[in-house]
Order: sequence, then structure tokens, then C-alpha cells
Amino acid sequence: MPEERGCFFGNRSPERPKPSPFLALCRLSSLQIAAGGLCFADCPYSGAVFNTISPRTANHNKQTAMHTGIEKAKILIESLPYIKKFYGKTVVIKYGGHAMVDEELKKNFALDIILMKYIGINPVVVHGGGPQINKFLSKMNIKSDYIQGMRITDGETMDVVEMVLVGKVNKEIVSLINFHGGKAVGLSGRDGDLIKAKKMQIMKAQAENTPPEIIDIGRVGEVTTVNPKILHTLDAQDFIPVIAPVGVGEDGQAYNINADLVAGAIATHLKAEKLILLTDVAGVLDKEGTLISSMSCDTADQYIKDGVIAGGMIPKVKCCQGVVRGGVGKAHIVDGRVEHAILLEMFTQQGVGTEVV
Repeated sequence: MPEERGCFFGNRSPERPKPSPFLALCRLSSLQIAAGGLCFADCPYSGAVFNTISPRTANHNKQTAMHTGIEKAKILIESLPYIKKFYGKTVVIKYGGHAMVDEELKKNFALDIILMKYIGINPVVVHGGGPQINKFLSKMNIKSDYIQGMRITDGETMDVVEMVLVGKVNKEIVSLINFHGGKAVGLSGRDGDLIKAKKMQIMKAQAENTPPEIIDIGRVGEVTTVNPKILHTLDAQDFIPVIAPVGVGEDGQAYNINADLVAGAIATHLKAEKLILLTDVAGVLDKEGTLISSMSCDTADQYIKDGVIAGGMIPKVKCCQGVVRGGVGKAHIVDGRVEHAILLEMFTQQGVGTEVV
């Protein structure tokens, strides 16, 4: 390869087809193995132009570079069966927690999603935004009250919720993916009647032989139907949907919906291969604090009954059970604080979270 700056794929010409991103990855890996590392910038084919290759000086350096290259090649080979298995399949990812705050994790998330798309997997992103909503409500001196973990959402609060989720958080995620080379489009449940919702009812237990009290928590909803037509249209054009968890009722009003529930409903309606919930915990832990890497829906029921699964993990596990019983291949609860957690869970044998099957 000449010393001057140039594209590895050669001069662009009408007769030469654009190589696939996966081919670019393979070629890049080959060069890294042979040359011991490259610098890269913009390229009309793969987004990479290679600067001058570092001279091969000491034999020790060459052996180290070769070892590093072989390890990278082994990682690619380990992922190959999973790439083949998931090619053409849909994976729904609920994006939330610390992965939406830390700048490096945000970048890694975007790159993971883009890589999935480029190797033939169809990612659908559903995001949360509770901390961002709290921040804006605080700035506007609007007090938040909760009942059974649900935010009481009146009309004024719902306006802020929709503004933050749809107008700010959603667009930031779309921009992040697009900046790193993906093709993302932001949506809410209003778009194309994607998510139909109804008012959620909260029941408060009363004395024995007394009907439970129904508590009005305002414009908090639950999914009634999903119209995936717009998602199929975007997928046909190779776009990545990024969905804010706002649904629309029969009366045309917007409803704030828990993002896990939206992700689960969309995964079920799309008959997705996987649902992945990014959280701020390692996954489901047993009573000794050890990660439970895999469990069946029936086992999860027993864990809930025995108190192994408790607190805020219960609704997440129930969401996973619901989608698996509804036809989704597997559901995963994954620690979003781990770099490239999605890729590690999908493309390595050991994974990094808890799968529900």
C-alpha cells in the first residue's frame, strides 16, 4: 500500500460496486492483522480513510500486533453464528437509564445500533426520559406527585412530558445515530397512529368486602393497539425507527406510557426476535447476589413468588414474560452501564445480562 493518504477500497468509479460494510469490516481487520494498526478518517465507501501505516520496527511490536489482530478475528468468528441467526430479524431495544446520560455510553449505543443495521438486523429503539422530564418540570416549578410509582399527569404536565420526550429527547437520539453514520427517524405514538392508548386505571385496596377505589392519575396510559405500518415502511427504506413512548387515545389526547410497556407491545406486534431492556442494574440476581443469566417464564413466576425477584425488577420481568408468551423469541434485561452491552448480549455466548425464554 502506498505511503500517501488514500482509500483502501481504491479509486471510486462507476464500474466498481460499493463494498458492503461487513466486507469493509473484514478488510479492515485483515489490514490491522497484517500491519499492526491504522489511523482512519473519511472514506466515500466505509467512512474510513487510512493514513500512513506505522513502520514495522521491532519484532516484539509485530508479534503484539499480530496477537491483537488474531484476538479481534476470533471475536468476529465467535459472532458469525449469531449474525447469521439474526440476519433479517427485528430486535426492539428499550433505551434508558445511565446509557442515556453518559456521553461515551451514548456514543457506544449509537454505534451498536448502526452496526446491527449494517449487518442485516432491524433495530427498533424505544426510549424513556424520566430524569429529563423531572428536570424540565422543576425548571417550570411544576410539582410531580406519584401513586404506586406512576406520575400523576394532568394536562399541563402532559404538555411538558410530550415536549421533552418527543421534541427534545427523541430528536437528540435521532441526531446522535445520524451523526455516527446511521439513518434514524424519530416518531411518537401519534405518528401514523402507531400507538393507540387508553387511560390507565390504578386500584387502591379497601377494607374486606369493599370494592377497590379507582384512582385518577390523569393522562397516564396503557397500550391498546399498535399499528406497525409506518415501521414496515421505514424498514423497507433502511431507516432506524426511534420511538417516544407517547400514545394517542380515541379522543385524540396524548397519553404518557411506560417505555418498557411500549417496547414490549411493539416487540409483540412485530413478532420480534428479541426485546432488550437497558437498565442500571446487572440483570436479575439471585438471593446470593449472583447474576441469573437465563430463566424460563415459569421459573420467573416462581422467583417472584419466592421473593427472589422483587421491587422495581418485577414489572420488568413481567414485561419480558408477556412478550415471550406473546411470540417474541427472547427478552433480555441488560446493564446499560456496560460498554457495548447490546452487542455483548447478542453476539457472545456468555452475554452480559438475564435472558427470559
